Amino acid sequence: MAVSSVFFRCFLPPQQDGDRISLLKCMPDFKIKVHGSRGGRGRTLVSHRRNVRCDFSAQEQPPKSKQKPSQSPGRKSETDVDPVGFLSKYGISDRAFAQFLRDRHKALKDRKVELFSRFLDISVASSGSDILGMHRHRQHRVDFMEWAPGARYCSLVGDFNGWSPTENSARDGHFGHDDFGYWFIILEDKLRDGEEAEKYYFQEYNYVDDYDKGDSGISAEELLKRANDEYWEPGEVRTRKSTLEMVSKLYEQMFGPNGPQTEEELGEILDAETRYKQWKETNKSDPTKPCFDVIDNGKEYDIFNVVSDPVSRERFRSKKPPLAYWIEMRKGRKAWLKKYIPAISHGSRYRVYFNTPDGALERVPAWAPYVLPDVDGQSACAVYWEPSPEDIYKWKNKRPIVPKSLRIYECHIGISGSEPKISSFNEFTLKVLPHVKNAGYNCIQLIGAVEHKDYSSVGYKVTNFFAVSSRFGTPNDFKQLIDEAHGLGLLVLLDVVHSYAAADELVGLSLFDGSNDCYFHSGKRGHHKYWGTRMFKYGDVDVLHFLLSNLKWWVTEYCVDGFQFHSLASMMYTHNGFANFTGQMEEFANQYVDKDALIYLILANEMLHELHPDIITIAEDATFYPGLCESTTQGGLGFDYYVNLSVMDLWLWLLQDVPDQAWSMSKIVNVLVNSQSNNRRMLVYCENHNQSISGGRSFAEILFGNNNQNFIGLEDFEFRGSSLHKMIRLISFSIGGSAYLNFMGNEFGHPNRVEFPMESNNYSFAFANRKWDLLKDKGLHMGLFNFDKEMMKLDEKEQILSRNPSTVHHVDDSKMVISYIRGRLLFVFNFHPEKSYENYSIGVEEAGEYMVILNTDDVSFGGRGVIQSDQNLKKTSSKRTDGYRNSLEVTLPSRSAQVYKLTRILRI
Repeated sequence: MAVSSVFFRCFLPPQQDGDRISLLKCMPDFKIKVHGSRGGRGRTLVSHRRNVRCDFSAQEQPPKSKQKPSQSPGRKSETDVDPVGFLSKYGISDRAFAQFLRDRHKALKDRKVELFSRFLDISVASSGSDILGMHRHRQHRVDFMEWAPGARYCSLVGDFNGWSPTENSARDGHFGHDDFGYWFIILEDKLRDGEEAEKYYFQEYNYVDDYDKGDSGISAEELLKRANDEYWEPGEVRTRKSTLEMVSKLYEQMFGPNGPQTEEELGEILDAETRYKQWKETNKSDPTKPCFDVIDNGKEYDIFNVVSDPVSRERFRSKKPPLAYWIEMRKGRKAWLKKYIPAISHGSRYRVYFNTPDGALERVPAWAPYVLPDVDGQSACAVYWEPSPEDIYKWKNKRPIVPKSLRIYECHIGISGSEPKISSFNEFTLKVLPHVKNAGYNCIQLIGAVEHKDYSSVGYKVTNFFAVSSRFGTPNDFKQLIDEAHGLGLLVLLDVVHSYAAADELVGLSLFDGSNDCYFHSGKRGHHKYWGTRMFKYGDVDVLHFLLSNLKWWVTEYCVDGFQFHSLASMMYTHNGFANFTGQMEEFANQYVDKDALIYLILANEMLHELHPDIITIAEDATFYPGLCESTTQGGLGFDYYVNLSVMDLWLWLLQDVPDQAWSMSKIVNVLVNSQSNNRRMLVYCENHNQSISGGRSFAEILFGNNNQNFIGLEDFEFRGSSLHKMIRLISFSIGGSAYLNFMGNEFGHPNRVEFPMESNNYSFAFANRKWDLLKDKGLHMGLFNFDKEMMKLDEKEQILSRNPSTVHHVDDSKMVISYIRGRLLFVFNFHPEKSYENYSIGVEEAGEYMVILNTDDVSFGGRGVIQSDQNLKKTSSKRTDGYRNSLEVTLPSRSAQVYKLTRILRI
């Protein structure tokens, strides 16, 4: 369409009540460009709104050349992205896998376009908890939003409305839900008897904060009058009786009784530009006259080329909104309690009610932060969590600085006590956190802390992803636990389960809105073949919105410092990881790989590290998917650490199935070093909670169990178990990884397995606790604890985990000896069950004096003390050994390990 001329006028009409606070003062920055061509064709008006700024000065123009935006250190720009970048780093030349990475990168870009077209950017896409669920609004109401695209009708039922499915419901059509299936319900606070509704819709009551301003008793009319008198100049405000006042006056001028009756009286209608200039000349004295105008003459304009009136501009800039009066308009909590009864009170139970094609159903809201499971025959329900200002938890401690090396203490709250019951957050805070600090760990990792119905599932069949487990305490109790941990200098990691969800329909997300494809895949794809859980539909934008928001929720609401992503194999492969892996690259790029799940992991890591740079993410993947800890810009998934699950399997196999004298030193080194992966990002553990769950046994139960006492004398039996327990931990801790994990109680050789109460054991708590009393006696368990504590101190002093991986230079399968160097320390292990060695030659690079700083055979650790104190210091000889220029003659008692430190360098 041809356009002859375009006029832009910046006109702020006075409001009905005369209170016109400057809109331009709070308007986002905008640019105006009028593009034109000859003849006036193809002209469009484009506006861009961004940061808050308003400037019409022609003198303050931006530089002509566009500057490249600054980048944070270590971040690559889009031009530096290489979808196959990490392959050359490891010498991988598989063309099919490289093509898979390129295709995955294209799919990632398409997914981002789809995601950001809905949610603007990654920050908004992960902020669903800010609006979904139940939130108090400042205008005396509570808003509820839920995603249920398969529902026909939605309402809230609970204690607050007598569980009525019709009283508090979403309105019909688009007033109740949008095109994406998000339902919106408003719960209006109720007026007390004798109170009147607010006259002004913008009247706010700040209920959450104890904000007492605004309770002075001054009426809103008086406040508005003061605001107008202070801000506007005389004659600058004109009150309109109606929004149609100007239209009606114009109509009366044109078609009223005093208007032109004939075409002659009407006269010639001038062009728009001439009429505008005449109007401008006539209204020179009008204070509301616009101070600038833009006339389209075919040229390109932007905001800096607009010619403005300097007098009007300075007068406009000198105005400051009377914010004090607007703050005064906000009533405090006292005034709110005096005038209103809350629509739903703190602690009230509620559920969401849906009408679906298959009938009516009730569900626990998916975004509920506090949920009570089935109790006394009553169905599970959400609890509205809105404590009063004096009861809101106030954080006392800042997040600790992320250490260079992670020494993680894995915990389960429920079994953390010594009594046969479910322990609480408060009991854990009081009793376990001081023990963790004393033991020398710098991080705790919590499992089973997210709400789950089945306690025997250890918390891995999650039902409510935004709620802490109510069986352990309240959200405030959990915040206090994390706050106290931070005060002790302990990071807090959360074991997050986004690889599957509980299949329970009454509590969890399964068939949430009555359909089979809300959060999960339909058909067989949506069910885990072996675990009976549901599999998320990672390619759906709304599911991504839910999962990303869930990660951000735990970081922002509870200040957790990172996540371990549980069982990635179950989500990255359509066979859920239950397949024989040979290590061929084809297995990581075939038809069984879920590309959508990989894209979600990339988005999750990018979101977490962009919004929270100090966050820690750990990948638990038994298949060692290539690129787990590589940058997402170089084709990786972006994790900070990956778990070497092969280490636990190795030790379990050796302890249960291989005689002591048949252990292969080469096999141990190959598994621990894991040369095929990035050792600088490897997290190692000898055993975690999985080792002793589901019918398994802990290492201590294997080593000290009754089955072994029949073949070995009691004294030798305890010595063997204690020695191997310490040696296994020391070599796993020091040889290769950059992070170490220990499950609660294993540091002192907890004698029992973990077994949660279930039907098979008559719901017994006999093995669902920890025997902390064992540390009171100076015996076997105290010796093991003392050694583990010294091992943690060794890393704190010598920074073992943060150093480069060790250099293994001596592996002797016949003598069962292993030796390696890491940093300034020399580690020597003698796994032989019988033979001890005197003056055993080990190669070292530096000539000098080496001193024993840790010895597993020390008497304080339950050893025999074969190496006396006068034998702790050793001097090197010039004999060339193990490819090094010098050697050290050491004493190696059977089943023992020593750590030597270079204390004095001899220069020749």
